[in-house]
Amino acid sequence: MTVDKKIVTIIFILLTSMSWCRAQVNIWENTNVRHRVELTPYLVKKPSSPAVIICPGGSYFWHDMENEGSKTARWLNGQGISAFVLRYRTAYVPAFVTHFRLLFRGNRHPDALNDLRQSMRYVRSHASQFRIDSTKIGVMGFSAGGHLAMCSVELLPRKEWPAFVVSVYPVVSFVDPCVHKRSRRGLLGDSRTCNKTLCEALSMERHVPQGCPPVFLINCKDDPIVHPHNAELLDSALTTKGVPHVYIQYHTGGHGFGASEEKGSVESRQWKNALIGWLKTIKIL
Repeated sequence: MTVDKKIVTIIFILLTSMSWCRAQVNIWENTNVRHRVELTPYLVKKPSSPAVIICPGGSYFWHDMENEGSKTARWLNGQGISAFVLRYRTAYVPAFVTHFRLLFRGNRHPDALNDLRQSMRYVRSHASQFRIDSTKIGVMGFSAGGHLAMCSVELLPRKEWPAFVVSVYPVVSFVDPCVHKRSRRGLLGDSRTCNKTLCEALSMERHVPQGCPPVFLINCKDDPIVHPHNAELLDSALTTKGVPHVYIQYHTGGHGFGASEEKGSVESRQWKNALIGWLKTIKIL
């Protein structure tokens, strides 16, 4: 075999063994919602694979589409899991640097939740096309996205719940002193951050439902962005409600490492191995 033929053969093997990524889809296309919200599929070729909808973090103002988006999706593909990265509506940078939402609505709750709900409906309705198991679709979120992931079981009807939730260094409470104020402002808008009713309704530690799907929860004790007590509150609430879950608090790792092999710490990067082990125990893998 010539060198050129060897190179072509190697490239062919790599391409056929890797997961393939469809073009982005607009989940609101052909609906009455006049927004473009992109969902990017990263699919494995294994039939009837489990799937995860990924909600990257970013304080409900922006998204970490790399470490908490595409890198996470590709890592999941390597574990035989299809993934869908959701660029849900956030307030975006102009709303962060100005307070225009005191006068104009902008993007705010429940926009992000509606986007997640529609993405779940979209993935379920296209399960055969994507070659995934419609009974094994979970939601994974990081930071503010971890809050959004928990919203999918606390604020949506039971029939629309995901099969499981993965919440990584999440924002949880909007009323406790440990609140991440930037995420609260990003989600609610400048005119509603002091709305006690709304803040209470969006505090995930206060509304864990009976029969909640299994939850995988992690954070780091040295998190400088989202106070670690957020995850501790959620763990306590899940325990009180008897929800099957795993909570791991690493001593080091900080915040925002996602699926990166460089960010965080050696300790915190073990969360991925722990997750795969947990998915096996709940019979997703």
